[in-house]
Amino acid sequence: MDPEQVLRTAADRLAALAARTTDGDWRLGGLLASRPEVVAHTPGGGTEHVAEARAGTGAWIAALSPALAAPLAGWLRAAAAREPVEPAAEAFARALLARLC
Repeated sequence: MDPEQVLRTAADRLAALAARTTDGDWRLGGLLASRPEVVAHTPGGGTEHVAEARAGTGAWIAALSPALAAPLAGWLRAAAAREPVEPAAEAFARALLARLC
């Protein structure tokens, strides 16, 4: 595959994975026993404990493991060095910063 096709394929697969996982804005909500409690806040105002939806979320968690940190950081640094900054890279960085403490 050429590089452009690799990027498009990865984007398509990530979007498909997101579509089948628990929807919403995931937030830490304290501790559930001895582990962090993650609650999905849906656009309609409902909530769902992500732990209760493991069948849909396990693949998402595994796909976005810490192994992606270095490549994503490299992509953001490379995008920052280009003029003008790619809007998708900026949107990703802003969304990420909103989630990071």
